[in-house]
Amino acid sequence: MAGFRKKLADAALELIAPTRCVGCEMPGELICDECRSELPWIEQRRACPVCGAAYGDLTCTGCEADWETRSMVCALGFTGAAPRMATCLKDYHELRLAPVNAVAILTALEEASFWPALDGRPRFDAGAIDAVCFVPATAEAYERRGYDHMELTARELARMLGLPLADVLAREKASDQRGLGRTGRAENLAGTFRVVDNVAGLRLLLVDDVVTTGATVREAARVLLARGAEPVTACSLVRVW
Repeated sequence: MAGFRKKLADAALELIAPTRCVGCEMPGELICDECRSELPWIEQRRACPVCGAAYGDLTCTGCEADWETRSMVCALGFTGAAPRMATCLKDYHELRLAPVNAVAILTALEEASFWPALDGRPRFDAGAIDAVCFVPATAEAYERRGYDHMELTARELARMLGLPLADVLAREKASDQRGLGRTGRAENLAGTFRVVDNVAGLRLLLVDDVVTTGATVREAARVLLARGAEPVTACSLVRVW
């Protein structure tokens, strides 16, 4: 009966507010065939192994220094439907995007497994990861939304990889990042993360939705490493460059 009631409720909701494509708002699917075919996939063999920027394999302007993460794998560029895939889950309560976004990240990770990081090992190796963690929302954002969009995405990704989810980070509110440069963003985020569980010796896959300068991922990785985590591999849905 519970399953029947859910199907009935879903059907009623679809009549009231039909599913629309997050890219073009065409009714029918979360991502229509046309928007799906035009997703700006980052070719991993051409991506920077340090910061994940597209076409940064030879000379990258996206990372001016060594990052705290062992490698960074990003799925999509910041064009087309990609930004909306992130924002509709984050700000518009379209929770059905969590598994969709997780699949996109997993696709990039699998492709990146064929290409080396700076240490010569694959940029991603599921066998060398103990758990999946995520860049969390602040307490204020969680209270406002009623959920943590990155927890939902990371949980789906962990399930697909057959790995446990490690909810090990807490985040304090920082000032608005908009308008800040690379250095300003890093300074703004310093000290805003803390580790709330034992991560000593864990090899972690850190998940975020959008990476711009990398300040958020780098600060999260820094505190994980400071608490004894092994080299942190990072990934995101969207990369701005």
